[in-house]
Amino acid sequence: MTNHLSPSAQKIQDLLNSLGYTYQVIEHVESTRTAQEAADRAGCELGQIVKSLIFMGKTSQKPILVLTSGANRVNEKLISAYAGEPIGKADADFARAVTGFAIGGVPPIGHAQKMETYLDEDFLQYPTIWAAAGTPNAIFELKTDDLQKMTDGKIVQVK
Repeated sequence: MTNHLSPSAQKIQDLLNSLGYTYQVIEHVESTRTAQEAADRAGCELGQIVKSLIFMGKTSQKPILVLTSGANRVNEKLISAYAGEPIGKADADFARAVTGFAIGGVPPIGHAQKMETYLDEDFLQYPTIWAAAGTPNAIFELKTDDLQKMTDGKIVQVK
């Protein structure tokens, strides 16, 4: 395992450092694109993987970020209620435009634009969780409390 990160992963490492965190981005040779692959690489439970899902408000066209546990499926009706409008899953182009990252590597921080963010309450059962770090094979481990601090997300039921 080298510490030479690709540009997208390095961007997240630099951001973590600038925010005062000592978390280490790890770039794997193998894919961490799916929650299961990420859990296998990290050696953790599926529930400890942060999936960054981008939705779009159907009325406002605003991006909405849902950080959900790898073990859960998002209930779009719940998220629509929190957002105050119907939502739909964003397509790859919209997701890349608002985050600056490709689907499969979208980190919870460092996006091209600020987004309304919701955090899965199921993370609270774990002391640490793992999130994507800008590429489909880069991840980092962080304290669960810090995810809320760094994203300013609302902790809600998502499933």
